[in-house]
Order: sequence, then structure tokens, then C-alpha cells
Amino acid sequence: MCGRYTLFVDQEELEDRFDARVADSAAPLEPRYNAAPGQKLPVITDEDADEIRRLEWGLVPSWADDDSGGLINARAETIDEKPSFRAAYESRRCLVPADGFYEWVETDGGERIGESRSSSDRRSDGGNQPYRVAFEDDRPFAMAGLWERWEPETTQTGLDAFGGGLEDGSDDGPLETFTIVTTEPNELVAELHHRMAVVLEPGREREWLTADDPRGCLEPYPADELRAYPVSTAVNDPGTDEPSLVEPLGA
Repeated sequence: MCGRYTLFVDQEELEDRFDARVADSAAPLEPRYNAAPGQKLPVITDEDADEIRRLEWGLVPSWADDDSGGLINARAETIDEKPSFRAAYESRRCLVPADGFYEWVETDGGERIGESRSSSDRRSDGGNQPYRVAFEDDRPFAMAGLWERWEPETTQTGLDAFGGGLEDGSDDGPLETFTIVTTEPNELVAELHHRMAVVLEPGREREWLTADDPRGCLEPYPADELRAYPVSTAVNDPGTDEPSLVEPLGA
């Protein structure tokens, strides 16, 4: 699975890499050394591939009763079948920029983690050894993602029902969320975990956004182009976000 990742590349380099500009120029991107579920993070959607927007990590289907329990990962093998992902796979795909992602190796007494937003906090039990997976030069890449727009139900109450007043208990408007697609691991990541994020070949990123059937994009990325190294267990705390997290353990 993919439960944390990094994106600390310079904003200008990121914009050049994806030929897209940050939508809110008044709020420049901050380097992220421990991007975690529940946070608003940069994505590029099929709705506007020229913009880098911030969506919340943890997909909430448009038909959900509430906005809790967002799904942080979607299995590539079943995204066209599962009700939570089927509609998004057909028409709401996105690129999730990153320059590395973390995986945890189970140790004795460690607990394998699930794939819901809230489960990420269980990484802090200290029972697993974190590793960072990235290119040797830390260059940015895109993970395959799906996105959704959820809106709270609006209900008319009392005299407002006749006067057009609406009450929905929220002033926040639509919630836009995303999930990262995972697949079988390549030989490198298989030593760490039984799933890995779908890292897209650069030449297939637009295909993932626009193709009628982009299933061919979902193969594991070649292992010989990536490296994996152990990092400090400080990354277990989603509230910790600092450059030291990406340094090799013992360096």
C-alpha cells in the first residue's frame, strides 16, 4: 500500500516537470517530507491537466452519507468493480506528484496496517521499520490516482422550505478528495511490502488521465530504476515533517 510519501522538489521544477501551474498562486507549495492521509496535497486532475490543485488525501465517494473514513488506496485489480472507485475510474482520474514514498517492513510483533485514512496513525506503534523508495536523483514522478467531489446533503426546514432557505450544517462547500492506486510490487518493493503505489511512466501520464481504458498504465514500475533505504522511525508520527526524515538511517 502507500500510506505516506514525500514531495519536496522546488515548486518551479515541479511545474516544469508536469507542464502545469499551481492553481492558487498566493499559496505556494510547501516541501513535504511526510505527506499523510487527511492532508490537502497537490494533484493534477483530468478536469484541468494544466493546474496543480490541493485535494484531501482519503477518497470520499460522491454517494457517501458523510465525509468520514476516506479511502487512501485503491487496488488496481478491482477499481473498475468496487462501488467506491468505479465512477472515479471511469471519469475522475488524477496524477499524484511525489518524489518518494514510504513502506514499512514488519518486524516481530509488528501489525500489518489496513487501508483506511484512520489506520495511518497505527504506524506510530514503533513495531515496523520504515523505508523510503525513490529514484537515485530524487526526481519527481506521478502516482496514479482517482479523485472525487463530495457535497453534503442539503435539507429545507421550517419556513425556509417555502422561502428557499437551505440548511446543511456546513459552510465548507464541496469536499474534493483523492486516493492512490496500488498494484503488485516490483522485485524491490516486494522485499518491503505486498503492494506498491502505481508509479506511472512519464510517457503514460496523459494516457492515465484521458484514455478510455488506461488499464495498461497500472503495471509495477521497473525495480532497477528505484532505490529503497531505511529511514528514522520519526516518520511514524504524521505530525513530524522535516528534512531529516528522508536521510538514510545511520547516515
